[in-house]
Amino acid sequence: MTVLVTGATGTVGRHLVHQLLAAGHRVRALTRDPARADLPDAAEVVRGDTTDTASLRAAFDGVTAAHLINFGHTYHPLANGPGIVAAARDAGIRRVTLLGGWQEGTLEPAVRASPLEWTQLRPGEFMANTLADWGPPLRADGVIREPHGDRPSAPVHEADIAAVAATALTGEGHHGKTYPLTGPELLTPRVKLRHLADATGRDLVFEELTPEQARALWTEHPPALQIFRIAPGGPAEKADFVLRLYGDIPAEGRTLTDTVERVTGRPARTFAQWATEHADAFRPGQA
Repeated sequence: MTVLVTGATGTVGRHLVHQLLAAGHRVRALTRDPARADLPDAAEVVRGDTTDTASLRAAFDGVTAAHLINFGHTYHPLANGPGIVAAARDAGIRRVTLLGGWQEGTLEPAVRASPLEWTQLRPGEFMANTLADWGPPLRADGVIREPHGDRPSAPVHEADIAAVAATALTGEGHHGKTYPLTGPELLTPRVKLRHLADATGRDLVFEELTPEQARALWTEHPPALQIFRIAPGGPAEKADFVLRLYGDIPAEGRTLTDTVERVTGRPARTFAQWATEHADAFRPGQA
């Protein structure tokens, strides 16, 4: 079978390309810039953009299964979901996985209403978000300045999201399932920072801000936080949105699941493992 991976150079897509190739499958990797994709030679890298339905038709040709994402490069939900589903059906694609973003767009309902064999992936917090959120301040001075340092979450390793996708795309028994995905443990920012300190061998500090201090700081100097970038409104509205989220983490973001182990047959990776894998990104002098 040939599996198409959209968002192939992204956080999850890159892992999925490698995992599918390692399992012996043919992989077609979709990216907006093939020249910069840096993917394995065994992958067929093609140009395309999920926000442009016409660009997907050639990429879908001859594909048996496809990994879809519900957002474009701006991280906002796709507006062309029905067109994507129609193009997939016309191409004869039989099975899809759908990776959801922070809010549902037009692709999810279109996929669910279609005859495609679909599996929906619902991860909460990505461990990889820590790279964008904390990489710059930790490289600069080793200090994280945030409110609500004891808020719980259950971040999931991006390779585990990919592993669930690979299993659903190439195996049986996953049609019509929606899989909430978490890591194996609840963590607070303070605990995550301790894991990064252990991995890097550095003395890292969590400096607790009050919500008022955070709002004033973020409004004046917008942080690198991933959620801040995609939140609606201007700096003040974004700050208020993130403060509400941090002050009351939704239940799905702090409820552990065993989905990764149940679907893939092996335990979910821990944040300590992730921190060790990415330790260099949190050391001074790294880009």
